[in-house]
Amino acid sequence: MAMNVIGLIGWIAAWVGLLYVLIVFLSQGFIFLFVLPLCYCVYRALIQLRYFPLAFRMVQVLRTYPWQVFPGVRRGLDEHPEAEDGGIWIEIPNPAGQAKGIPLVFVKHHRAYWWMRRIGGPRTKPELKAELEPLWFAGDPRFLGVVAAPTKGGNVPRRLHFLYQPSAFSKTATRRQWEDASPADLERARLAGALLLSTVQRSQ
Repeated sequence: MAMNVIGLIGWIAAWVGLLYVLIVFLSQGFIFLFVLPLCYCVYRALIQLRYFPLAFRMVQVLRTYPWQVFPGVRRGLDEHPEAEDGGIWIEIPNPAGQAKGIPLVFVKHHRAYWWMRRIGGPRTKPELKAELEPLWFAGDPRFLGVVAAPTKGGNVPRRLHFLYQPSAFSKTATRRQWEDASPADLERARLAGALLLSTVQRSQ
């Protein structure tokens, strides 16, 4: 969050600085040289702003769920047959204790490139894949959660990323019926920020 705030301030300052140089020190003939840098500063500032809602969602999840560490989780770039959406996925153990894991998909690809490279495929270098071993997770994969990669020492999470099931937030997504989710599980997920859980509860 601190780096995101610094980045946002930096890109805004860069935009103001470029505009100041153009207006005060240069003639109108140099405008075409500054159009792309000014537009890029605006673009990067908007990218930084998009991170704040996700950051607040992660804070909400981490206030509700403790971190868990999972070695050897399944993951892939292809579509998971049981995922609610298509795309990159990570399979988290079911909190109800069932043997079958639950896939969480990177529904939004904002800041997902780092994860995509390390989830990888058959040609991905083993040392890249090892950067996600073991995987840190806080949340309930039936609804939402935060995934993180370990530091080199393995005892601190980094590269936090918010993941969720579309059915926990969208009215248009196919409603999942988790028979193993208790009312306490639903209430806990609601406290972590999931929506429409009352509908799920009534459908069970």
